[in-house]
Formats: sequence, C-alpha cells, structure tokens
Amino acid sequence: MIVFDVGCKQGHVFEIWFGSSADYEDQKARGLVMCPYCGSTDVDKAVMAPNVAAKGNQRNAVVPAPGGAPAEVPAAANLPSPEQFKAMVAKLAEVQARMLEGSDYVGKRFADEARSMHLGEQEARPIHGQTSAEEAKALIEEGVPVAPLLLPVRPPKSEN
Repeated sequence: MIVFDVGCKQGHVFEIWFGSSADYEDQKARGLVMCPYCGSTDVDKAVMAPNVAAKGNQRNAVVPAPGGAPAEVPAAANLPSPEQFKAMVAKLAEVQARMLEGSDYVGKRFADEARSMHLGEQEARPIHGQTSAEEAKALIEEGVPVAPLLLPVRPPKSEN
C-alpha cells in the first residue's frame, strides 16, 4: 500500500491509501477519488510534509464555527493521533479483507454481473470489482444492492 496526501480545490487535505501509484492515477481518471469533506472529485496529490508536533502552548487553531464565525478550538479536539489513525485504517483493511473472503473478484465486469444477478439472469453470489461512478449511480437507481468499498482492493494476481 502507498499513502498519499490529496487535496481538493476547496482546500481540504486528506490522506488516502492505494495499492500503487498506478492505482491512484487509474481511480482518479475514473472519478473515484473524492474529497470526504465536500464530495469533489477535482482532487490532486498535495504536498506532503512530516508530522511535527507543535509546542504544548501552540496547539490551538482557529477553525470556522457553524455559521462561518471563527472559533478557538484545540487543534486535536476529538481527532486521533496519526498512529491511532493508521491503526484504525489497518483494522478497517483487516475487516474489509474478511468481508471479501468468499467474494468473487469480477474486475470491470462488476456492473454487468451485479445487474444480471439482480434481474435473476444468474445465481446471486457475493462479488466485488470495478465500475465508474456513473455506472454505480445507475445501479443504485435501478435498485441493485451495491456499496463502495472503503479501501482500494488490488486485483488478484496483480503486482505492485
């Protein structure tokens, strides 16, 4: 796995994990990389800087309060430390891997396979794969029960 800091045009910066740089480029080109704060798919890799803790007396940051007024809030209020966050993502990856056990990877045939099972054209079975955001939306509108994976999945037999 590779970790990138990614930012949107509204100034939101977030960390995201990929199987490889090529996975990032592919998912970005298909509109699958999205800002978790505003939903924008107009994102790019952000400048990455080391995480250096501020002095104890400099840990407050001014953040907008509801309504746009600035409010003094501790910068780390209710946020996990980088180590805690990485542990949470690792646990999430572990849970997702267990969920996918017994699921067939169908690659770019995902939408066709899911639709075919929904229509009763083939026997239902757990599958996962790739599709565009537009196709996923169409599946949902058709009532096909689909959900995005929270973390990227490397196709079987692929190399990083």
